[in-house]
Amino acid sequence: MEAAAAVLFPILFGTFFQQLYNAADAMIVGRFVGKEALSAVGGSTGMLTQMIVGFFVGLSSGASVIISQYYGAKRPEMVGYAVHTAVAFSILSGVAMMILGILLTPFMLSAMGTPEDVMDLSIQYLRIYFLGMVANLIYNTGAAILRAVGDSRRPLYFLMASCLFNIVLDLLLVVVLGLGVAGAAIATICSQLLSAVLVAVCLMRTKDMYRLSWRQVGLDGRMLKRIIRIGFPAGLQSVMYGFSNVIIQAGFNSLGTDTVAAWAAYSKIDAVFWMMVNSFGIAITTFVGQNYGAGKLDRVRKGVGNCMRMTVAASVIMAVLIYNWGVYGYQLFTTDAEVIRIGIEMMRYLAPVYVTYVAIEILSGALRGVGDCWIPMMLCCVGVCVLRVTWVLIVVPRKRDIFTIMFSYPLTWVITTVLFTIYYLFFSALRRSRKGMQI
Repeated sequence: MEAAAAVLFPILFGTFFQQLYNAADAMIVGRFVGKEALSAVGGSTGMLTQMIVGFFVGLSSGASVIISQYYGAKRPEMVGYAVHTAVAFSILSGVAMMILGILLTPFMLSAMGTPEDVMDLSIQYLRIYFLGMVANLIYNTGAAILRAVGDSRRPLYFLMASCLFNIVLDLLLVVVLGLGVAGAAIATICSQLLSAVLVAVCLMRTKDMYRLSWRQVGLDGRMLKRIIRIGFPAGLQSVMYGFSNVIIQAGFNSLGTDTVAAWAAYSKIDAVFWMMVNSFGIAITTFVGQNYGAGKLDRVRKGVGNCMRMTVAASVIMAVLIYNWGVYGYQLFTTDAEVIRIGIEMMRYLAPVYVTYVAIEILSGALRGVGDCWIPMMLCCVGVCVLRVTWVLIVVPRKRDIFTIMFSYPLTWVITTVLFTIYYLFFSALRRSRKGMQI
């Protein structure tokens, strides 16, 4: 598991800076502009951007899996096809998302029931954010390529640089120049551009088989089909997660601006846990992909077990820290006493049940590493998304409060964990591949 640990910790620190990057806007506008601005930056807009970007990141995971397998099998020509197809696809997807996002922003926010007092600010922030979509997707694709070949350190360095740049720009544009949420959005897209340039230059300068040459960037039909075949279930799974969270966000929107602001701040504190567990998931995908490509199945199974134990231990520690000291995190985002009170109730309700999610992330990451994506996607669809949306639409109207809404999380995590465990142990591709494998 030493190789997986070498991949894990740079990813862990990298996702920490990714969350700090995302939280900087909310912290600064919440403290220096007000709770309406905090709601605009971290409420409905945050859920929408996570869902949209998450779809592409899930889709591009198909490229990451393919690259890691071919890299492990020492097939440079196939790695080259995958790299250049993935980059071309990220550019085209970024342009499409930018245009559609700008046009549909008012409709999406209205459909979520965004409070009227934050609607104009939310539209302003989200439209500017969509202008940076091409750079956002290029960075995510480039970082996925580097991680697929075992290089997790340079994506970390690039995120650190862009995160610090984002904070400096936030302070300049929001605090000094008084541009409010528009300044926060401009700072975000400028920082995304910096990270995209850094990762592109890194790929262009390498001498290894994953080198990027802009002259070769284009869509290879066969490779694109393979990327989509593996990545589409992960992208769709991300959208379903995002959609269910949008439904939950709409439920919180109906409870007023204080609740929306509290949930927005909590989502940034809560992101520390997701940062950690997602890092383990990415690490196990890369580890499994490379070892599966090299035919080392015993190493794959041992790595999954070790990763599961490490993630459970880390989740328990994280839950204790957030439960007892998360209140200090709230004070970074707002000074409003009512927002903080509601936020503490949210935090102490959800933190103790974090551990029930762990198996979903690790087992789905391991299965994605061998290209087994469709059944895990269906399990998440039924166990998380359908059940969560059903709960919010049917049960929540009967008792509309924050606890009824939040109960949808542990309920769906526990049920989906049971489904994943049964599938992984008795029916998955790893179970079926005991007698051999082929890529």
